[in-house]
Amino acid sequence: MTAAMSPELRQGLGSLPQPAGQSGQSGSAAFAPQGLQTEYAFLLPRGYVDAQGTVHRDGVMRLATARDEITPQRDPRVRENESYLTVLLLSRVVTKLGSLTQVHTGVIEGLFASDLAFLQDLYRRINQEGHTAAAVTCPSCSHEFTVDVAGEQRLGES
Repeated sequence: MTAAMSPELRQGLGSLPQPAGQSGQSGSAAFAPQGLQTEYAFLLPRGYVDAQGTVHRDGVMRLATARDEITPQRDPRVRENESYLTVLLLSRVVTKLGSLTQVHTGVIEGLFASDLAFLQDLYRRINQEGHTAAAVTCPSCSHEFTVDVAGEQRLGES
């Protein structure tokens, strides 16, 4: 069940993942995919700062494939440090970040910890849970409820 949102709450949800190319639109019609939705736009909490000092916050993450999860496990860096699996996975599924031409492991390594945690949560939400639901709290009355930021449909449903 999706509850109606106040304008204040909707504004507070601005950093939650939106279907790629549809951020900021409201109503389930804006989120109704023609087929399986495979890409999700996001806005990093802080942003990646490149060598020229440019901050890159907006990006796109695609759904992971079996190959995305299997291939990095053969990487020697993962064998030495299992935590590096996160870096490799995210470098494969984050397809766009600001004006960068490529999102590689060096970019993921250079993210602030809060941005890395954000991307890990987004990855888990769209690949394991199969939805983009988010638990929120109303800033006015402190009522807690769940909002499906992709409309009322689950991934893959039309």
